[in-house]
Order: sequence, then C-alpha cells, then structure tokens
Amino acid sequence: MLCKDVVKKLIIENIPLLGVVVGVMLISISIGPFQNWDTDYEFRAVMGVIKWDMPYVDSFSRIANQPPLGFQIEALFFRIFGASIPVGTLLVTLFGLGSTIFAYLIGKKLYGKSTGLVAAALFALNPWELVLTRSFLIDAQYLFLSLVCLYVGIFAINKDSIKLALVSGVFFAAAFLTKFFAVYILIPLLLYYVYSKPKNPIRVLSKLTVFILPMLVCSLLWYQVILGQGLLYIFHHTDFISLNDPKMVPSYTFVATFLLNESLGYFFVIAVAFSLLFYFLFRKEFPKIYIFDLICLGTIVLILIVNTVLGAGLNLNVPYHDAIKYDYSALPFFCFIAASLFGKSSILFNSTKVKTKLKNLLIFAVIITSALLLVAIVIVDVFDAHILSLSDYLLFYVQINQNNGYNFFNYSPISQHIVLMNIQYTGLVIFPSGLLWASRHKFYGLFKLIHRWISGKKAL
Repeated sequence: MLCKDVVKKLIIENIPLLGVVVGVMLISISIGPFQNWDTDYEFRAVMGVIKWDMPYVDSFSRIANQPPLGFQIEALFFRIFGASIPVGTLLVTLFGLGSTIFAYLIGKKLYGKSTGLVAAALFALNPWELVLTRSFLIDAQYLFLSLVCLYVGIFAINKDSIKLALVSGVFFAAAFLTKFFAVYILIPLLLYYVYSKPKNPIRVLSKLTVFILPMLVCSLLWYQVILGQGLLYIFHHTDFISLNDPKMVPSYTFVATFLLNESLGYFFVIAVAFSLLFYFLFRKEFPKIYIFDLICLGTIVLILIVNTVLGAGLNLNVPYHDAIKYDYSALPFFCFIAASLFGKSSILFNSTKVKTKLKNLLIFAVIITSALLLVAIVIVDVFDAHILSLSDYLLFYVQINQNNGYNFFNYSPISQHIVLMNIQYTGLVIFPSGLLWASRHKFYGLFKLIHRWISGKKAL
C-alpha cells in the first residue's frame, strides 16, 4: 500500500514530464527509421557480436572502428527481440527518452524544476535529437550514459562523496567505451567541480582516482588485453586520417551553418544569445544562475572549437561532414541555456527590488520576449518534426549552397501510413499539454502583470 502511494505521488508530481516524454515517444515512433552508410555499418558490427561475440564487420579481419559496449548492448537487445534495423532503432529511441529524463533532472538540479522541464522539452523535440534517436547509431547511447555520469557526478561533488564519484566514473567508463565523444562530459563536470571550490587535496585526489579508474581499467582490458593494440590505439581512429577532397575548401563557419540552418535553427540560437544577455541586464537578481550558464557556455564553446579545428583547421573529412555527430554532446547545454530564460523570467517576475516604471516596462518587454522565443522554438520544432516524417531524404549540410554534410534516407515516409500519422498527431497534442499544465500559474501571473501595466497601476 505504501509503495502504491509513493508511486502515485511520484506520477502526480511528474505529470508535466510524463506529458513531454509520452508525447515525444509517440512523435518519434511516427518518424523514421532513418538509414545511411553508418547505420548499415553499425548493424553489421552488431551482427558480428551475435555471430562471433566481437564487433567484427563482415569478417574476422575487420574490427569496428568504435568501442565495443554500444554494439554489445544492441546485440543483447537483438537476441531478445530479433535482429533488424527497426528493432535496433527502437532501442536507440529508448536511450533518447532516457536522455530527455536526465536532461530534466540535471536542469532541475542546476536551475530549478520549471527550467528542467523546459530544457527536457526543447531537447526532446529538437530535430537534431529526433533524427539521431530514430537512427541505428550509438550516439544516443553514449549521450545517455554521459548525462547519467554528469547527474551522479553533480551529487558526488555536492555531497563530497567518494562512493558517488565511483558510480559516476563507472557511467563515464560505459559512455567512453560506447563512443569517445563521451570525453566531452568531463568539461561541465570539471567546471562544476572548480565552482564547488574543493579544499582538501587528498580528498580531491581520492575522488579523481576512483572516478577515472573504471575507464582506465576497461580501456586497458579492451585495447591492450583483448585487441592487443595498446591504449594509444584510441588515437588511431580513421576519422583522423581521411582528408577532404582537394577541390573542397572547408569554411571556418561550417559549424555555425550547421547550427543555424539544420539542427537548432535561428530562434533557438537567438534564445541562447538572449538568455546570456538576460544575465547582464539583471545579473543582481539571480547571482547563482549565471554560473551554470557559464558552465554550459564553456562546454559548448570547447566542443564547437574542437570540431572547427578538426574540420576546417586540419581539413579532416569526417569532422567536417559529420558535425551532427561531433557537436551532439553540446545539444543538452544549448537547451539548458535557452530554457533558463523561463527560470530567469520567473525570478524577475517575482522580484520585489524593482520599483520604477521604466524598469517595470523593461521587465515586461524582457519577459514577453523570452516567452515568445521559447514558444517559437516549440512551434518550429513541431513543424520540423512533421516535415521529418514526410521526408525520404535528409541532408544536414555544413556549407550553404553545397551538398556537403551528413545525409539520411527514410524508406517509409509517414505519408504511406495513416495509423502513424494519427499517432503523431496524438503526440503533438500530448507534448505541449505537459508544458501548459506546468506553466498555468505563470500564465495567470503574467496576465495579471499585463493588466496592471495597461491599467497604469504599480506592477510587481
């Protein structure tokens, strides 16, 4: 009885999040699966695990150019439910939903419950996320494990716990042994640790040791003992060998082109910029939030710089064309900064320090702009989600007016399936319902503010 009460309470408290997760799940089911050369390659690697217990691609002489854990997990799923691209894509979608939940939990821990919910919604419905969670690729797996690592790591830092540091390290090892891009999660974790101002050098060394040890042990076991190549084999990836065609001159703005046009979109990027500007306008009202914004911004900048240097500076083919993968780790942090507009607006709305009419007018303008930007992002993403389901070919291009980028094929567009179309419409209705329910009190307060401002009474 007590267990039922706890479950019931947990469900009631998380109705908005359930609305987001269920809505996105229905939308995702109606999209894809998307396929390309990489999905075919990874499928063959998983079949190699099933056939030979190792991620061999087609034969013993060809080991997959990625770490083994992601393929092992997918092989286990195949053994239970059958081996096919659609079945494997379902597993990837589940990892994507898990990432949505942990984006909520991390956002809630850093910024507050409302911001966490908005961050999860922006993350889950983003075209970038939708496509990668409807493709048989290991990217969604490593990002999920990375976010779990970050979430547990934040608790380990706050509680100064060596045991939690070890748990976080285990998830980092799992993420790293799924895909090397998991190393990017060390950036926000390190920045947050510096922010916590650790004072005991012995304690710092102990937590660092237990955190890094699982990754070192697992990597040595795989690369040294099993493959016999040595730990430095990590740096011998084929992505760092192949150069761009001599006729192709990568622009240093290729990452910006990808973000503005194909993945985030202009409204999203403007919202991130406006969120950062928000702090400088009213920094005295939320002295702690800006630290988390800076941590997210630092993570984003470093990830994008690495991709730019590899793709344009070193003229490497894969980092240039595959920005959708190389920058994927930055997506949750874009969402946290954009979603913090909601939390900042709430704090500003409830502030009692501002009294002048000019400042009241400025607050009103900033809050309305923030709301419009967030609503615009959701509307555009809903439209893009529908377009994705209708498309039989996608190109995430990295240079304007050129067919350079990462492409996908959809061999069963939704237009051929009326049932899937109805499922998508149901998801599109459920998804915003969670956000509207969580924001109902904020809307009521905003309407009261507008009424007071129009009537000439003192607001706030």
